[in-house]
Amino acid sequence: MTQPSPSQTNQASEPAYLQRRQERIRQLAAELSDRYPSPQRLTLEAGCGHGHFLTAFAENHPHAQCMGVDLVSKRIRKALNKRDKRDLNNLHFMKGSLHEWLQALPAEHALERIFMLFPDPWPKKRHHKHRMLQPELLSALAQRATPNCRLHFRSDHAANFAWAVEQVVQHPSWEIQTKEPWPFEHSSFFQELMVKYESFTAINSSPTR
Repeated sequence: MTQPSPSQTNQASEPAYLQRRQERIRQLAAELSDRYPSPQRLTLEAGCGHGHFLTAFAENHPHAQCMGVDLVSKRIRKALNKRDKRDLNNLHFMKGSLHEWLQALPAEHALERIFMLFPDPWPKKRHHKHRMLQPELLSALAQRATPNCRLHFRSDHAANFAWAVEQVVQHPSWEIQTKEPWPFEHSSFFQELMVKYESFTAINSSPTR
């Protein structure tokens, strides 16, 4: 993978980029408001892929409002097809950046459960900044989460799993629950490709709500 040029690195501070970003957040907020006209407690899958796992979770938890977010349009289309074939009114999928989605989430809604299943491990050290579970994201999730919200993480990449554990242990708003069982077993698209993987559950210990 080629490294970004200085112009690419600096584009995030350019007015045109910031304007496009704010427009994406506005569109996400509008879709969320249309989808949830009343306050909700959401189960979020960050990086939902083709929707295998969350569709099964929503089928088995009809009272849970489930939301999957992914950056890839093709994945979201396939996930929505799964939802529609099963006529699941408690399930939705949206295309977008997780950080932008969290900013767009209306204040009256909160996260009660979060799944991160087999995120890209970005194994090279110079790419670790791209890994999903970063302190900034953990803070953003905690701010939008209910007290005692559960964060469920699973990875087949040992180094990425160790990294994720370290990020959670060092973060003031989350605590790993060593004896809490995994809440729901169903293979995801990526899990079917794995031979061995590890999991943990963390609880939001920050009294933000």
